[in-house]
Amino acid sequence: MTGDSPDDRARALETAHRAALRFLDSIDERPVWPRASLDDMLAAFGGPLAETGTDPAEVIEQIAKNADPGLVAIPGGRFFGFVIGGTYPAALAADWLVSTWDQNSGSSLLAPATVAMERIAGQWMLDLFGLPSTASVGFVTGGQLANFTCLAAARHAVLDRAGWDIAESGMRDAPRVRFVVGSDRHGSIDRAARFLGIGRSELIVVPSDDQGRMRADALESVLADGAGPLIVCLQAGEVHTGAFDDFDTLTVIAHIHDAWVHIDGAFGLWAAAAPSLSHLTEGIAAADSWATDAHKTLNVPYDCGMAIVRDPADSIAAFRTGGDYLIYSGLDPWDVTPELSRRARGVPAWAALRSLGRSGVAALMDRLHANALRMAAGLASIDAVEVLNEVEYTQVMFSLDSDEGTRALGAAVLDEGTAAVTGAEWRGRAALRCSMSSWATTADDVDRTVHAIRDLVAAQRIA
Repeated sequence: MTGDSPDDRARALETAHRAALRFLDSIDERPVWPRASLDDMLAAFGGPLAETGTDPAEVIEQIAKNADPGLVAIPGGRFFGFVIGGTYPAALAADWLVSTWDQNSGSSLLAPATVAMERIAGQWMLDLFGLPSTASVGFVTGGQLANFTCLAAARHAVLDRAGWDIAESGMRDAPRVRFVVGSDRHGSIDRAARFLGIGRSELIVVPSDDQGRMRADALESVLADGAGPLIVCLQAGEVHTGAFDDFDTLTVIAHIHDAWVHIDGAFGLWAAAAPSLSHLTEGIAAADSWATDAHKTLNVPYDCGMAIVRDPADSIAAFRTGGDYLIYSGLDPWDVTPELSRRARGVPAWAALRSLGRSGVAALMDRLHANALRMAAGLASIDAVEVLNEVEYTQVMFSLDSDEGTRALGAAVLDEGTAAVTGAEWRGRAALRCSMSSWATTADDVDRTVHAIRDLVAAQRIA
């Protein structure tokens, strides 16, 4: 049988190592956006399953060769699309070890080494964010599942306060949960609510200001009109503008009405780790749960979100399972997240934090912010380009004077290949979003991008 010897394993790993280095070495010069379509990739990898196997090293070489034109240069310094970080060197290498070790990291008895690293990484994050040291930290796949996990604990807790045991009695006859959100919330909040049985028409939407911050006067008005179990969702880092809600004011208002306050801080919670930016997150420690995502601002590989809940008892009540074959040992990962079996996704976060240290994390946040300011200034210097947001963190949003021109510019940027920015709509207007999320981005990367956009704008206007 092909591929069942230690030698096969060693050769496959060596092939993967060489292919990985080739890819990383090509990052600076390759087009940032992929040059192949999904159909191209289906053709490259498709066809009937072969009757006989293939040598593992050859399989890896085929993967690397065939995938190359369909890969995005996310690890490089000029990918500014969505909100996606690069991969910090120590985190990337640690992730290789995680796959090699193949530990089932739901239980501390089953995987004490990896669970210990996750627990310590969680404690370091709580310290960096200024959150209660006794909070539970559950490592999940990303920001979506972090929001869901926190809000599942919230739903259980607010219903319990109302005298309803959801674990025993379900949702059919439960008191209606009032679910309050800002008008510029991220879509993952709506999606988490849907997973929890709360429909779109049930959401209570609070108006925002021109940068997407929830308005305190509007929240006061909304909460004054109603009673019953209450969850209020705030935001650290609006995905278009990067704006932060006024947590000091909003959390006090919500708690007066006995609300559970959740903060979606997928990329913005990390501002708390930099003294120069921590004013943006003042008041977050008074909330009841927080969601964030290490693959964004901390720059670890994908599959590393964190669901943080003030009182671990609320996490346990929502997620601890039964099973006579399971062994419980204090507060384990499977007590605070929806998963039982899973990879040790928190180990790369431990590696990144250990490699950077407190000052390194702060310097990374400062660098991302400085790059955003540099990008905004460069874009603003281009005739016909308007920067649409206050650049207080890592997001830059810009447009031309027409929606058609803005969308055409976005397509041209991706086709030209120097950089990647992605489109959006803001207040009914087409826009392009540039997120500074990668440790690899330099001032030269920003300047190269501005130069390319300047040339594309000029060519567009000539045409």
